[in-house]
Amino acid sequence: MQVIVPVTLDNCADEPIHIPGSIQPHGALLAFDLEGILLGWSANVAQLLQLTPTLNTPLAALPLPAEVSQAASECLDSVEDGEAPVTALEVTVGAVRFDCIVHAYHARLIIEFERRDTPSDAVAAFALKAHAAIDRLRRQKSIDALLQLATEQVRAITGFDRVMAYRFHQDDSGDVTAEARRDDLEPYLHRRYPASDIPAQARRLYTINTLRLIADIHYTPSPLVGRAGAAPLDLSHSVLRSVSPIHIEYLQNMGVGASMSVSIVVAGRLWGLLACHHMAPLQVPYSVRMAADVMAQVLASLVQSMEARANALLVEQSAEVRTRLMETLLHQDEPARALLAHAPGVCQSLQAEALIVTEYGKLVVHGDIDPELAARMVASLPAHGQDMVERSAVGDWPQALRPALAPWAGLLALRFDPATDGWLLALRREQIHTIRWAGRPDKVIRTGPMGPRLTPRGSFDEWRQMVRERAVPWAAAERLAASQLLGEMHRASVAKHVETDRARAQLLAMLGHDLRGPLHSINMAATVLQHGGAASTMSTRIQASSTRMERLISQVLDMSRINGGLGLGLTRVLVDLVPLLHDLLDEARTAHPELRIDARMPAALVAEVDGDRLVQVVSNLVSNARHHGDHGELIELMLDERDGKVLLEVRNTAPAIPAELLPTLYSPLKHASVGNVRNRGGLGLGLHIAQEIVQQHGGEIVYRYAAPQVVFAVTLPRA
Repeated sequence: MQVIVPVTLDNCADEPIHIPGSIQPHGALLAFDLEGILLGWSANVAQLLQLTPTLNTPLAALPLPAEVSQAASECLDSVEDGEAPVTALEVTVGAVRFDCIVHAYHARLIIEFERRDTPSDAVAAFALKAHAAIDRLRRQKSIDALLQLATEQVRAITGFDRVMAYRFHQDDSGDVTAEARRDDLEPYLHRRYPASDIPAQARRLYTINTLRLIADIHYTPSPLVGRAGAAPLDLSHSVLRSVSPIHIEYLQNMGVGASMSVSIVVAGRLWGLLACHHMAPLQVPYSVRMAADVMAQVLASLVQSMEARANALLVEQSAEVRTRLMETLLHQDEPARALLAHAPGVCQSLQAEALIVTEYGKLVVHGDIDPELAARMVASLPAHGQDMVERSAVGDWPQALRPALAPWAGLLALRFDPATDGWLLALRREQIHTIRWAGRPDKVIRTGPMGPRLTPRGSFDEWRQMVRERAVPWAAAERLAASQLLGEMHRASVAKHVETDRARAQLLAMLGHDLRGPLHSINMAATVLQHGGAASTMSTRIQASSTRMERLISQVLDMSRINGGLGLGLTRVLVDLVPLLHDLLDEARTAHPELRIDARMPAALVAEVDGDRLVQVVSNLVSNARHHGDHGELIELMLDERDGKVLLEVRNTAPAIPAELLPTLYSPLKHASVGNVRNRGGLGLGLHIAQEIVQQHGGEIVYRYAAPQVVFAVTLPRA
């Protein structure tokens, strides 16, 4: 039974083009083993080299020019691991001039004789042009200018009608980014060629053998002759290697008579290609081709240097962003807000257009993105496993989320703290653009003498395709910057958890100590009452001690809610702040008769706030002013409305807060607060909680020093 194999692009990619079993007929080939014994030859050897080969003939017994025999012997002497580099020389056999190329590959010595009609003096002139062209290449400042000059210079020294510079994309399709051509030819500049035009095995050959010439695409191959049953001769490095019939048909469809390709290999990958076309047959001398190959190598080196400089600049900028971010993260209790403060720098480092940061279920965004969509994006991330998630197209997202994504398509998500479900999401918009294909990019299956097979495109007229729902893919340099950022953020998270554990232990120890005092006072007062002590005095002591306990426990509970990502549960209503603050100040004066407070407030100021929480903020600021300000000095409170916002300031006379304490001013359990002799009952939580209340209102709290006063200013939106 005959098995029908489906015809796919994989069939084309499996074509063994490195062992075609034939060569182009404008030259002849001899193949030997590493002992110099003849194993095979091309069928045209007798015609071109005027010798009749016989299997197993020693190299020395063949009537070859002396310089060829010498080059072959030296090549055999230099073989390592079955290979030896190329040696090229000019020889004459009869009245015919040849370029002779000698090399060893896969334990086979290969000698190729390529006919050359161009005189030696003309070849030398081409070499001088190539030297001058290389000097001009080195002076170019951009990759585009480099490629354009390369196409012009290669065309000048080789004589091709058209030279195009391809630059390959990540998907292996290639754009024509530069072109030098005969004036009457249709331009191919800015057109794209699909990845399928260069199958995988052809890419491999383009990488290891960087120059290939087809002198006449209408040639009849000269078959290789050799020992029956022997393994096919690997012609990967052969200059005369016959090419795929499908590729020949492809060139014929383009109207090309001769073709040459010169690879641009950067860091071991096929970065680009110089594709040369001639409308008629064209035999370019080997040494001229090698000059073009050297130009391509110089071009590759310059491209690599330019890309390395650009990447180094990106790495340097990313390092600066990471350094500033880490400084903030280590002194900021909320990574989300710290990241948001450095969002522009992070966006530049990752080439992103928006950021989402989430931790403890709390979510903040930077950029023009709907918070509800941002929450759904976060929910689409894996719960376990991956610390970096990359998406470049709408199709990479979960099906249910795709209809809501517009205009976003690209994602690079970093899980910086698994313990708190902390993620940083960098986003890119879809890039709607038109691709100008050089012909419809699909190959067609047709039935011919050998059955159904893929046929190359028959038309290279411009064919436009609108591309949607895809973002610019994340480049290697951006992924590297992301992984380095992720590593730094991991370390900051670990340090923060260590600090939290230490603070938790310290907090428990302090609570045990600080609650013991009020409890002891309550216990002693109760005992005195039992023995008939003065009820009014003892009740006052009990009330003061219980109030202190309540304040300590309330602060600890607030901090626990903040650190747990629960927020403080604000209830915002329209409130007149003036009577609210008057009541607070009256309570403070009653509790501390020696306190001098000067309040400057309007007759009324209504705002949409949580009144109880705002009183908590002002109470903390007044308490700090009383404990840390100069004793007996006036405390000033000012309330006003400016530019649609509420402005509240608390001032007290005191020395400036030392600069080394400012980074941790709003951190809980500060060493400067815990055990402070001027505030023995404090846990250092007041400013931390006050800042959280203000920020949850959409405002900010700022410290400044206006000698001789310490000033804390709170700004809140009125609605």
